[in-house]
Amino acid sequence: MKKNINYSREHIAYLKKQRNKKIIVNVSRVLILVFILGIWELCAQLKVIDPFITSSPSRVCVTIGELYKNGTLFYHIGITLAETLAGFVIAVVLGYSIAVVLWASDTVHKVIEPYIVVLNSLPKIALGPLIIIWIGTGYDAIIFMTVLVSIIVCIMNMLAGFIEVDKTKLLLMQSMGASKATTLRKLIIPASVPALINTLKVAVGLAWIGSIMGEYIVSKAGLGYLIVYGGQVFKLDLVMTATFILCALAGGMYGIVTLVEKKLKK
Repeated sequence: MKKNINYSREHIAYLKKQRNKKIIVNVSRVLILVFILGIWELCAQLKVIDPFITSSPSRVCVTIGELYKNGTLFYHIGITLAETLAGFVIAVVLGYSIAVVLWASDTVHKVIEPYIVVLNSLPKIALGPLIIIWIGTGYDAIIFMTVLVSIIVCIMNMLAGFIEVDKTKLLLMQSMGASKATTLRKLIIPASVPALINTLKVAVGLAWIGSIMGEYIVSKAGLGYLIVYGGQVFKLDLVMTATFILCALAGGMYGIVTLVEKKLKK
């Protein structure tokens, strides 16, 4: 208890309460996952659902083992992960940069905003044939699709974060003669860190959607390719296995963003 010698009893009680709350949340998450997998497996074993159509956790594990034995498991995971990470980074960096430009110039913001809204509402999958013609059928096309799906939301979220910065603080910076660049560096960027974290969280999901959409259209490898191939030959265990791995990877990526959020908050 030496570490807590300078803390009041109330503060110690508060810290314990917060720690217990965190434990409860983490345990509840694990229990919910175990419950879902257990119900899924039980229903498959009792033939409440057709395991040929829905697969089951045990069949997914067997399929993962088969992919590992034939040496294709990490090959397909690596391809999809590389495409997703590349698209994610490009979308976030470009989206952030464009949001800065739009914040810096009200005129540019008003001119470009309608186009951003229209592009955001455009069904990206409809551009698949054009992307193949423009870029080809390689990994570049998949990364481009990932960026296309993610970037508009990144722009809109970051721009909203910039605009929502305390107007009183902005007025204070202006009254002190601060330039746009100084205001951006000293006020806007630090104050919009929560918006950046939220953008990263949203971009994680969109990046995976974009990469899988791209692999549906043009890929010859990757988890999206396994899903398409499995559906075509009715290997639905393979489809569910690839989907399960995608969920695990997306969850891991989200966990990394959460760790970054905790460090930034400190």
